[in-house]
Amino acid sequence: MSNAPHLTFDLDTAGVSRGHLIVPGGADRGELLLPVFGLNKGEGPRLLVTGGNHGNELEGPLVARRLIERLPNAQTCGRVIVLPVLNPLAVEARSSNTPLDGLDLNRVFPGRADGSVIERIADAVSRVLLPMAEIVFDLHSFGPAWDCPPAVMTHPIADADLLAKTLQMAEAFKLPVTLLWEHYDTAGMFDSWAHSQGKLFVCAEFGGGTVSAEALAVYEAGLRNALVALGLVEGQVENVSLSHNESIQTLETLVSDKLKSPARGIFEPRCSVLDEVKQGDLIGILHPMDSLSAESIGIRAPRPSIVLAIGSGAHVDRNEGVAFLARPLKILN
Repeated sequence: MSNAPHLTFDLDTAGVSRGHLIVPGGADRGELLLPVFGLNKGEGPRLLVTGGNHGNELEGPLVARRLIERLPNAQTCGRVIVLPVLNPLAVEARSSNTPLDGLDLNRVFPGRADGSVIERIADAVSRVLLPMAEIVFDLHSFGPAWDCPPAVMTHPIADADLLAKTLQMAEAFKLPVTLLWEHYDTAGMFDSWAHSQGKLFVCAEFGGGTVSAEALAVYEAGLRNALVALGLVEGQVENVSLSHNESIQTLETLVSDKLKSPARGIFEPRCSVLDEVKQGDLIGILHPMDSLSAESIGIRAPRPSIVLAIGSGAHVDRNEGVAFLARPLKILN
């Protein structure tokens, strides 16, 4: 048996194929078998779809499973590879990080063959699956502690042409928000590594809070729109939104747009996602709970903005994020 990561089947075989990506074992645990689906319809785009990068963001694995069910009767050309759960250990633990090594899979790419279990997963995906794709859709959500609109995002990319193509691909989902997100910590992210390899990579942030039937239908429709835009399936694209009918916007958010709690306590939101706020408008209130004499603290918008995401009401520590603001993205030249 090979000690290198490998697939148990040949993705070049015409038609539907199913098997596993074998992640070799190490000192911390034995080998992992990650289920993989492939559908090869010959010439056309080569797409990799992944979910379950973070274990507390379960919309991605669910939408990926729905995609597997529908592709055999819908795909007309090209090749689609679907890996519904990148990090089964984190999914089982309902955690962003993996219990065995405490690492975040989305901070260790391209991984290490001789590293911890999560580094070995990243290594297997980087060496086996990523070279087979031109385009990657990584399906995330903001997670259960956040309220945010369905969005597709990318981080800034030094290659201006690749950035323009990535934003165009993101907009093809027709979800309420396309986001260019300046992030303070992109080292080791799956998308950063894929972009460095010249891949077109978009990250779907499928909302937050609870996983609902309505939301899953929206996310599935957005993914279908992207497949239509790529020419992998036939059909008409449609604008998709939740029942409160958000308009489609292309936004950018900077590192400075993350609002943090000034103290420990319970955060109470006082606005909703996609609200337009003026400088000084109340975003939420932090209620200290370790002293009844301590006054509650208002958290206000530092500048005119759009509320991109807001904490859904939780106990937070000092300097923990409670909201993200954004603004319309200027048209790229």
